[in-house]
Amino acid sequence: MTSGDLQLRRAEKTDAEQIFALAREFAVSFRPERASFDAAFPELLENEEARLLVATVDGTVRGYLLGFTHLTLFANGRVAWVEEAIIESGFRRLGLGRHLLREFELWARSRDAGYVSLATRRAAEFYKATGYEVSATYYRKLLRPKT
Repeated sequence: MTSGDLQLRRAEKTDAEQIFALAREFAVSFRPERASFDAAFPELLENEEARLLVATVDGTVRGYLLGFTHLTLFANGRVAWVEEAIIESGFRRLGLGRHLLREFELWARSRDAGYVSLATRRAAEFYKATGYEVSATYYRKLLRPKT
């Protein structure tokens, strides 16, 4: 399979259906609910600290990345965090993820972030291949039941 006409851009309201479908494929620990997605999606598009990017192939969303920047005290300012990143299963290993990550890094640099970090359970080799290194152990505590 070839990558066709690949384009990277910020997500738009009209991408909601395709992004929701990918979010459902992405989620392992949680099951995205449509009402929650519909409430969060427009807020994320407007949030200056968030960047929601899509990779389209021939006009169809085949991947997305959601990340944020925020201020810290220990890192002397702003840092960036990749919260979600997924490429549709039939379009992996074509460079879409690498392009999305690079675009997010450029945005994070433009916001003066000192570094980008993320947690992954299934894509460690991909992130190592793109220059990321293991830095910490990831912990979480559920504050509400999984749905």
